[in-house]
Amino acid sequence: MDAPGFDADLPVHVERALADFLGRAGTEILRTEPSVAAGIEALSGFVLGGGKRIRPTFAWWGWRGAGGAASGPLAEGALRAVASLELIQACALIHDDLIDSSDSRRGRPTVHVAAEKLHADRGWLGSPSVFGLASAVLVGDLALAWADDMFAEAPLPAATIAAARPAWRAMRTEVLAGQYLDVRTQAVGDASPEAALRIDRLKTAAYTVQRPLHLGASLAGADDRLIATLLEFGGDVGVAFQLRDDLLGVFGDPSVTGKPAGDDLREGKRTLLVALGLQLAEEKGDHAAAKVIADAIGAADLTGGTVDQVREALTSVGAVAAVERQIDELTASANAALERAHLAEPAPSALAELIRLATQRNF
Repeated sequence: MDAPGFDADLPVHVERALADFLGRAGTEILRTEPSVAAGIEALSGFVLGGGKRIRPTFAWWGWRGAGGAASGPLAEGALRAVASLELIQACALIHDDLIDSSDSRRGRPTVHVAAEKLHADRGWLGSPSVFGLASAVLVGDLALAWADDMFAEAPLPAATIAAARPAWRAMRTEVLAGQYLDVRTQAVGDASPEAALRIDRLKTAAYTVQRPLHLGASLAGADDRLIATLLEFGGDVGVAFQLRDDLLGVFGDPSVTGKPAGDDLREGKRTLLVALGLQLAEEKGDHAAAKVIADAIGAADLTGGTVDQVREALTSVGAVAAVERQIDELTASANAALERAHLAEPAPSALAELIRLATQRNF
């Protein structure tokens, strides 16, 4: 077995790789156009200012599980390749906050809100909100462009990078398709559990777990059989992760999650929790509970007291218990797939712990 290498303190190594890249990526443009410094600083601050590094972590264990080294030049190259996933995540979150009109992320103002304040404080011409919107779009686009650069520049053989390209391309397309599906589902008012699960599988499972595992394993030369098993594993873990996120969006402690209580409701998200709440309330003939839940969806002025009423309604009709059961079933299925994968140690132990963290967390 390899020495621990990057396995130990993996987030620290991911942070190092990101800080190194971000410290170099803007050098050339800043020489010719220093005014873009604020946008670059906003992106660097966002990427290095927090985050659970979930996607690089799954990708790393895909690499290790398929036989990739824990240390040495190839491991360093793989580390830099998987760390680039955090830049795609930055793009997704910055744009997501804009789409959802979120004021805070990780306990701090979102990128568009911070840019709006900068405009207002400086007394610039035009609308502060339009400037904030445009800035967030462009900073998110920069994150996506730099993600491609960081991945392509990873110090690995060209054939190794090429082997992981299908996973990289699929992941980028799927996360954007999932985001569009989410927006469209809200627009058409589809509150069915089936629609919520489609979004979970495309927007979260594929992008958060499946494709990162696929990418890491491909870098290590995994065969189609192993990749198929990892995709099955990742689909179950990813959906379970999102379902836990849905519960935290309504029941989570803002001091732990970094987002206001009930924010998912204010944003009008058609989560499986909400969809099941409406469906079960209708089946039980509990019109009062159905009204409380329905009225809260997209209510920008939602108060703490109303959030408490929604919590009570979702619990009383059985939606919370139903989601918890689904998380348990997905967890069991994921563990079974992990056993079938026969990954190289210590990847199985690490991935089993990631299942636990993804499905039982409070953040």
